[in-house]
Amino acid sequence: MGPLKRLIAAGLVIVLFTFSLFLVRSQSSSAPDFETVQSVQDLPEVTIEIPDGATGSQIASILFSSGVVKSAQAYFRVAVGDARSQKVAPGGHRLTLKISARQALEQLLDPDRIPNLIKVAEGAWTSEVKKAFINYGFTKSEVNTAFTSLKLPKGFSNSEGLIFPAQYSFPQGTSAQTAAQSMIDRFSDDTYGQKLLQGNKDFSAKQLLTIASIVQAESTNEDFSKVARVIFNRLKVGMPLQMDSTVHFIMQARGDIFLSRKSTMLNSPYNTYRKYGLPPGPICSPGADAMKATLEPLQGDWLYFITVAPGDTRFTASFDEFSKWKVEYTKNRKAGAFN
Repeated sequence: MGPLKRLIAAGLVIVLFTFSLFLVRSQSSSAPDFETVQSVQDLPEVTIEIPDGATGSQIASILFSSGVVKSAQAYFRVAVGDARSQKVAPGGHRLTLKISARQALEQLLDPDRIPNLIKVAEGAWTSEVKKAFINYGFTKSEVNTAFTSLKLPKGFSNSEGLIFPAQYSFPQGTSAQTAAQSMIDRFSDDTYGQKLLQGNKDFSAKQLLTIASIVQAESTNEDFSKVARVIFNRLKVGMPLQMDSTVHFIMQARGDIFLSRKSTMLNSPYNTYRKYGLPPGPICSPGADAMKATLEPLQGDWLYFITVAPGDTRFTASFDEFSKWKVEYTKNRKAGAFN
């Protein structure tokens, strides 16, 4: 490169740097922001209402007009650069006044700052969700009407298993019907929920969701794919599923890992100790991971699994090996390992 070209190139670098610096300063000056507050305890707060379907710019305007952020532009700029901003729930949010835009987003995402929140846990029963609706403020009559009036995916007669696990907050005045329907729609919008509702050549959508619900109830995330494979293997060879979770569903009982022999004799189509094949429908609301495991189970010949001790779940195709592990499980249970 000759002296003249080097001089021109150097000049261009200086011009571009100056222009970039100007843009940064311009953006900063057009989006003033409060300093990050190290401790918000005992500082003034305000409760704001985020409308259903509000855009990032609309939320920014609400925050600014409420005195939370110094400018709407500051929050909008943070929201554009952070994908989590898309998960801000509609409804009430308790926020600290005069905080940075970054802190405002963090507080909007904090479930402890949502005054009225319906939490649907992975593995929740519809009966538990209904109780959460009543605790939220809806009457029992409103809740029962809402859940009997839902628009469900084809092939389903009730909402069990179709309520997507998440934290929900709703704008003031939202009806129980609208709130409940949004949970069903959330399931249909989920990537794995959509795939599951399509069914496949071997199983209907309802059957796949039933399997996913058992996977959710029987294990933890790291074992979901193996448990799904056990279920498919048992169905293939005509073995009864014998899943404790299906009996727990009948009894609506949680927290006790031990299942009595009397419980396994309950007369119910959901009792997989007495009935062969799948129960007539889902037994809980599976999360995305359980649905993914059902759609994409690991390869293996396992027919049995047992949690010998907390954090120690074992899989095998051998009944003899399973029987030995069951003795070990019984010993650990009696010693209080599962308390």
